[in-house]
Amino acid sequence: MPYQFTDSVPYLLNWVGVRLGERFSLRLASYDITLPMYRVLATLRQHESKMLTELSEMVSVEISTLSRLVGVLVRRDLVTRVRPEDNARIVQIALTEKGAELADELMPIAAMFEKTAIEGLKPEEIKMFKTFLRHIGRNIGSL
Repeated sequence: MPYQFTDSVPYLLNWVGVRLGERFSLRLASYDITLPMYRVLATLRQHESKMLTELSEMVSVEISTLSRLVGVLVRRDLVTRVRPEDNARIVQIALTEKGAELADELMPIAAMFEKTAIEGLKPEEIKMFKTFLRHIGRNIGSL
């Protein structure tokens, strides 16, 4: 069978990601939080603090866009942005107590969205699917 765009891995990954992202974004709107903001909060909740460059890669947001987004989160007292005294070239981002509380409130909602998305799959299928996604992500890095 020749290449079918709508059956291709990139198309299907995007289709699923966009649908899930749109629905989750609607749920986040009541918190006045965007999906990229949530990704920052959840990532920092999992990893405590990160340099801006690391965070950019982890949340898949261009560094200049992320810098502006972090500025909004700083003004809302959800994260801190600090330049370490020993290295003024880097910016360290961390959650505030308020940011951690919000992340803790939102992460179970995200877990419910994931649970709904993978409903009907066996635990071993879910584990394999996540393994495949990580593998695909690493492969894309070589493009």
